[in-house]
Amino acid sequence: MNSNDNALPPELPERLEPPEPAGPALQPSVGPAPFGDPFQSAHVSPAGVPPEVHGRTLPEDLRVPWDWIDIGILIILAFLGSIIAWPLIVPVLRLAGISAAYIRKSPSAMGVIAVSAQILLDLGLLAYLAAQMRLRFHSPFWRTIGWRPIETRSRALPYLALALGGFSLAAIVAFAEEIFPPKHALPIQTVTQNPHAAVLFMLSAVLVAPIVEETIFRGYLYPVAARSFGVGVGIILTGTLFGLLHAGQLWGGWWQIALLVVVGIIFTVARAATRTVVASYILHAAYNALPVIAALLSSVRLRHGAIH
Repeated sequence: MNSNDNALPPELPERLEPPEPAGPALQPSVGPAPFGDPFQSAHVSPAGVPPEVHGRTLPEDLRVPWDWIDIGILIILAFLGSIIAWPLIVPVLRLAGISAAYIRKSPSAMGVIAVSAQILLDLGLLAYLAAQMRLRFHSPFWRTIGWRPIETRSRALPYLALALGGFSLAAIVAFAEEIFPPKHALPIQTVTQNPHAAVLFMLSAVLVAPIVEETIFRGYLYPVAARSFGVGVGIILTGTLFGLLHAGQLWGGWWQIALLVVVGIIFTVARAATRTVVASYILHAAYNALPVIAALLSSVRLRHGAIH
């Protein structure tokens, strides 16, 4: 007999271990995907923002990758931009055919400059936020900053209801303003005495201001405020700051400023309830459109009466 036949077989391991992976183990990422949608994950929000803060589960629309430092930077940029916009807009107006002599001698030209500078500032801030979303957070601009479709079964009804709500709110505020009318002309009334400034102001009020202001206040500020202090405080804080932002245009009309604070709070309630900036934008655009439509109709009646 061969001695090798009596040899015991080698002991088998108690359990088979899985083979080691060829590459390094993949670890779950807590930050946003390099070029993906930061709102795809239901467990981890963009830039490592946890789904819960102080024991509260954050809704998806409040999990944004910016914080108070970014808001502070935006405020500084807005302040600096308001200073720079004035000297920048004068050459633009001259290119548009408005002479330097007219700008210097005509007080009404200051209204054109003021409105034009505000439009330039608004567009500049919007461009900054768009660049920040793309270059810093690597995220789509509009969706990241809160512009999402309204979640509803009916496609047209909520949008129509919001538009009618904006018209109704404007009518109520116009009626309420007559309770305590200002004792003197407000700055915004002085600025828009020039026909060109009035046209620019109306175009901005309908086409530019609602987009920019809703993006900044309800899209950029509100999620951070609601995440930090709760939805209720976030709504009041955002709406109050919105109203106070326009205090310079309404200076002296304290009742009018208070009404605008209430309007800002209502806009923010719509944003919070629907979790999209689209809702507050429709309210805002309709709210601004009603006085513009009324002014245009009044102008047409005056011209019609002058002809006859």
